[in-house]
Amino acid sequence: MNLVLWIVAGALALFFLAAGVTKAFQPIDKIVAQGLTWAEEKPGYARTAGTFEILGALGLILPGIFQVATFLIPAAAIGLALIMALSIAFHISRGEKGFTINIVALLLALFVAWGRSTKWAL
Repeated sequence: MNLVLWIVAGALALFFLAAGVTKAFQPIDKIVAQGLTWAEEKPGYARTAGTFEILGALGLILPGIFQVATFLIPAAAIGLALIMALSIAFHISRGEKGFTINIVALLLALFVAWGRSTKWAL
């Protein structure tokens, strides 16, 4: 189970790191061109979400690698699950569809949070 948790956490970290860097550092017009049209209306949301996604991605991996403050792994996973829940609510409020990836990321983050806060904790 530990290997499965590492694989899921690693995949989530890559996903959130890529999404976070895009939202936090790319010009807004490039973000919009990638399909995130809401970023033009709410650039602050994009920058904030991107920053938290980067921090969450790092929190999923670095404490486990360095075996320091491993309690941060489930905390980061819960934080990322919260970001995904808020993202889903945001997209629903705008009448948008196609947020399946958000639901999958939410469920995987909850799986990591559960796994790293039980007997499989590092």
